[in-house]
Amino acid sequence: MSGPAVSGTVTFVGAGPGAPDLLTLRGAAAIAEADIVIWASSLVHPGVLAHARDGARVVDSAAVPLEEVVALYEEAARDGLRVARVHSGDPALWGAVQEQLDRCAALGLETEVVPGVSSFTAVAAAVGRELTVPEVAQSVVLTRLEGGKTPMPEGETVREFAAHGTTMALFLSAARAGRLQEELLAGGYPPGTPCVVGYRVTWEDELVLRCRLDELAATVRAHRLWKHTLVLVGPALEAHGTRSHLYHPGHFHGHRRSDPAARRELRGAP
Repeated sequence: MSGPAVSGTVTFVGAGPGAPDLLTLRGAAAIAEADIVIWASSLVHPGVLAHARDGARVVDSAAVPLEEVVALYEEAARDGLRVARVHSGDPALWGAVQEQLDRCAALGLETEVVPGVSSFTAVAAAVGRELTVPEVAQSVVLTRLEGGKTPMPEGETVREFAAHGTTMALFLSAARAGRLQEELLAGGYPPGTPCVVGYRVTWEDELVLRCRLDELAATVRAHRLWKHTLVLVGPALEAHGTRSHLYHPGHFHGHRRSDPAARRELRGAP
């Protein structure tokens, strides 16, 4: 008579943009409970490994293909092991997580995804800016320049997204800063549109630079940035003088009554 089926768990942990103390409490707990911790030394701060328990197997995935990582998942399924797969930033963005989730499902493994702080929010925090400013920009486009290693779907070009004129966060694009600048300008951003260039933000060697859009390529090249670099662009990066209605005395919701006079003012009534 065969015994009960054995399976394990894989938790995909977002390690955040760099600084170890930006790892979430849930992510730290998942690492502490793991029998195997898989992390990428090229992208994740080694400080997150301080949460791994004594005796845990720590595997650096930076130099191995997906097949070798899947072999560890197969071991976890066979022996009922707990795996923490640590990704930089948030696993939902450019983390190659979906293909791993699919393989885990085929192996009968239980999975969980623990979100992490993304580098685009870390860059915004570093310069003290909100990316969604009332009456200026109420959307944020997260994308990358087309023409890289992975093809972009039809209709998802930087030029087309730039036509919206809202805040954009450009990942994986600094190595072709000249082309990036051209596409953003061709899409409709004015040359003076503010940009922020963030290199390894929250790491010990972080670099944060401000420039105009027509200075973007020169700024990136002057500092020889190509890896681990994110670009924010859009009018919200310098906008002032607007106000959200949420905390206006004329706005009401389930926890607060509105002031009648302020309500009339907010609605533009005489």
